[in-house]
Amino acid sequence: MEIINLHSYSIVIGAIQETLPGVLHQLDYSQLIVIVDENTKMHCLPLLESSLEGQSYVLIEVPSGEQHKNIQSCQHIWQEMMQAQTSRDALVLNLGGGVIGDMGGFCAGTFKRGVRFIQIPTTLLSQVDASIGGKLGIDFMQVKNSIGLFQNPQAVIVDPAFLQTLSLREVRSGYAEIIKHSLIADAEQWQLLQQYESLENINWQELIIPSLLIKKHIVENDPKEKGIRKALNFGHTIGHAVEGLALETSHPLLHGEAIAIGMISESFLSHQILGLDIQDVRRIARYLLQMYGGQVLPNEQYDDYISLMRNDKKNEGNQINFSLIQPVGQAVVNQTCNSGLIRESLDFYNELCQL
Repeated sequence: MEIINLHSYSIVIGAIQETLPGVLHQLDYSQLIVIVDENTKMHCLPLLESSLEGQSYVLIEVPSGEQHKNIQSCQHIWQEMMQAQTSRDALVLNLGGGVIGDMGGFCAGTFKRGVRFIQIPTTLLSQVDASIGGKLGIDFMQVKNSIGLFQNPQAVIVDPAFLQTLSLREVRSGYAEIIKHSLIADAEQWQLLQQYESLENINWQELIIPSLLIKKHIVENDPKEKGIRKALNFGHTIGHAVEGLALETSHPLLHGEAIAIGMISESFLSHQILGLDIQDVRRIARYLLQMYGGQVLPNEQYDDYISLMRNDKKNEGNQINFSLIQPVGQAVVNQTCNSGLIRESLDFYNELCQL
């Protein structure tokens, strides 16, 4: 068992049967609420139940997928909590990936002005990123996480065993955030990651812990995203726009797949704006294309991408705000550029896809 202590809660890494009982014994609560989707209900709930030592709980199920991270799903959760006569001294366990963590935490944090919750992330993406830092929310009008709040959980329980329930595509999606953490804060880790040509037979705990330590350092120094925490948005300004539009198609992208596109494009912006070595840009692009493949972005949708970027919550005034890198392993926040340069970055990505 490993424990990473933040100011107001701890991230506990290890088998859930060993970690969760100890966390629950430290808390007084009147009722347990467990929020799942159909996948975590089938694959992960049995592991959770074995850790609850016979305690009863109210189960709330929502559909899986980013397209369901919306106000309608919240209404369902709140209705179920109301019907279960949930009081403010209850405890919510969010068992799932980033969607469950973001939305379950948001619903808990707003129900009766705040019910405590524990994040139990079951995907690699949520274990290294979404469950940590107290950012909660839902998507609205194609804009990701545009409705939400900051509220910390009572604890985060990370059990790498849950990763065995995932498809390789889901694991690869989460790996994008590990790559991002290395590019913004750990050049040595970036060199190490490039040795991985396959994501099979990896000791994930060895990669998860360094990634968590990077995010811990950043969020503790900037809990409300006023400064350095914006570094975590590298690849996300363009990536979120690509992801948002793809959700409206018959071939939606997973979060990490879209962020990989964003990191390639924003590495190009880092070169154009900050002077990041073009060889570093090409190394980043080569590795990400090797891991995620390429999907050409339609030129006729460039205006739609830029329109979504203009609605990004990180923006100030009418400027589209980026977090870029220079050199590799060091982020530079609050960088802006015009739509023409953004288009060039998308062209750069598309040209690489067609090689």
